[in-house]
Amino acid sequence: MEYRHLGRSGLVISEIAYGNWLTHGSQVEADAATACVHAALEVGITTFDTADVYAATRAESVLGEALKGERREGLEIFTKAYWPTGPGRNDRGLSRKHLMESIEGSLRRLQTDYVDLYQAHRYDVATPLEETMEAFADIVHSGKAHYIGVSEWPAEQIRRAHALARELRIPLVSNQPMYNALWRVIEAEVVPACEELGMGQVVYSPISQGVLTGKYQPGARPPVGSRATDDKGGADMIARWMRDEVLEAVQQLKPLAAEAGLSLAQLAVAWVLQNPNVSAAIIGASRPEQVVENAKASGVVLEADLMARVEEVLKPVAVTDPKRVHDNVPERRP
Repeated sequence: MEYRHLGRSGLVISEIAYGNWLTHGSQVEADAATACVHAALEVGITTFDTADVYAATRAESVLGEALKGERREGLEIFTKAYWPTGPGRNDRGLSRKHLMESIEGSLRRLQTDYVDLYQAHRYDVATPLEETMEAFADIVHSGKAHYIGVSEWPAEQIRRAHALARELRIPLVSNQPMYNALWRVIEAEVVPACEELGMGQVVYSPISQGVLTGKYQPGARPPVGSRATDDKGGADMIARWMRDEVLEAVQQLKPLAAEAGLSLAQLAVAWVLQNPNVSAAIIGASRPEQVVENAKASGVVLEADLMARVEEVLKPVAVTDPKRVHDNVPERRP
């Protein structure tokens, strides 16, 4: 496993992080989830990403149990707040009330005194940004989080938040967007802004929820038990890519991956890590062997010619329009 700084901060993280967005507490039983976490530790992954909303808070609890007994100083634990975690009007968003209550709930479920990175899971249009950042400052200054980050924020919002963070003397060090060889909307505006500000990307869905593994064949039914057949959220998330033209393009990557001595999944993760602004790529898994295989993408250097040929294959189906960053920005608080 190779390690990188999170943006220009002093925090060093594993360049492949383990995340439990669509797995722990919902698709995967606790024993299997724990086995995946232990497999991650065995291959050198020290960075674990979760959120209070995942599986209605159960994902944090599962991760906390799985990491119990590990040396806390040797781990980097990330979580997030924004989406609803209860029925109340204030059980959501980035208000001071919700953030101060959310950090306490996350720490309790994760069984830790602090998180290394506390992230705003989305931008909250219903809360003044100053209120949000002041709450983050109190959380950092109280020692309950070491660094703060955002997730799926457009460049202009990131710039405003970073300016406030500097005034409040707190380290805003990262953005967590979806980013992969098919979804590249951060490249034109978000990445340059973050490079200027010293922030790194901690990207999710590097294999596009499994599409870039090549297991989905054009014109064929999805494999039984795959994410595309999951009725707990997985199928909805992957639906945008289940088009024949996309699946056909992915199949054309197989000889390129073979040439590099990689599986398609490893190629996809390695492709993301070629971007110097990416501090880590988050992988998920339902089986320990998936963790082991995907972790082999760490340290892989893809030659410029191979990167160009991947670009040629995927250019007709890849999404690059920077305006599509706003696809993941809620227009109102949920």
